[in-house]
Amino acid sequence: MADTAAPAARPAPSGVPAGPAAAPAPRGARLWRRVTPWLFLTVPLALLLTFTYAPLANMAAYSFTDWDGVSPELNWTGTGNYTELFTRPELFEVFLVSGYYLVASVAQIAAALYFATVLSFDVRFRNFFKGVLFFPYLINGVAIGFVFLYFFQDGGTLDSVLALFGADTGHAWLGTPFSANTSLAGVSVWRHLGLNFVLFLGAIQSVPGELYEAAEIDGATRWQQFRHIIAPGIRPVLGLSVILSVSGSLSVFEIPYIMTGGATGTETFVIQTVKLAFQFNKTGLASAAAVVLLLIVLAVTWVQRRIVPDDKVDLV
Repeated sequence: MADTAAPAARPAPSGVPAGPAAAPAPRGARLWRRVTPWLFLTVPLALLLTFTYAPLANMAAYSFTDWDGVSPELNWTGTGNYTELFTRPELFEVFLVSGYYLVASVAQIAAALYFATVLSFDVRFRNFFKGVLFFPYLINGVAIGFVFLYFFQDGGTLDSVLALFGADTGHAWLGTPFSANTSLAGVSVWRHLGLNFVLFLGAIQSVPGELYEAAEIDGATRWQQFRHIIAPGIRPVLGLSVILSVSGSLSVFEIPYIMTGGATGTETFVIQTVKLAFQFNKTGLASAAAVVLLLIVLAVTWVQRRIVPDDKVDLV
């Protein structure tokens, strides 16, 4: 009797799909898939262009004119504003005031790193101290300026506290350039300490806990843990804090403007720029000053990134 069984199916060659190939997506669907991400970015990009890059372009254009900020007419002056800016020493002497805030920013980073390191370990009332350190950053800068204006004034809070300990209270804290700038820099440290503290604390807590446990088993001290675990692990955040501190020291405005208005040798570059624009009606020169400040901040940031590159840290 003849064998009528159907022959066995031959296996498909290696690398060839057994079933039919999937039909490609329609062209319209593929196009829509590519366009969809850009639709979500439309509104943020429109806001960014409208409120950031368009005003920046206008400011750069105004820096080449003699516009007074009020008149509809403006005349093209070329690089005249930049020439005046670099040939008048008094316009650049205000950068010396930034040195006080630069030194203060170093103390601020050191203090924030110290408190973040201490409070990252098991310490009593550490949540309370976290709130105390971060709270000043939540207060409006104008309010802080007015509070410390009464704090440093003659016969104010500071003099009253010192009088309780029998100290001489005849010193005018905002009366000389050195004491005024030192006091203002101290206020700036107190206000912005919380931001660096939170950044450092988050970076420290992101380090795997197994590393701390292994270090304690090996008998490592707190200093050794900081040197070999914490410091390498927070290097990118530390670099970011340095950039923010340097750029912030160059563009200080609200605290000295509220407390002294730039008097007694406390005028910063930003305060001077605001006065040029709104007090002396030299909007073109003020725009040139703002462009120069922007370029200085970008240059400092670029140099800092070249000196201390943002290397990837792998602790595990």
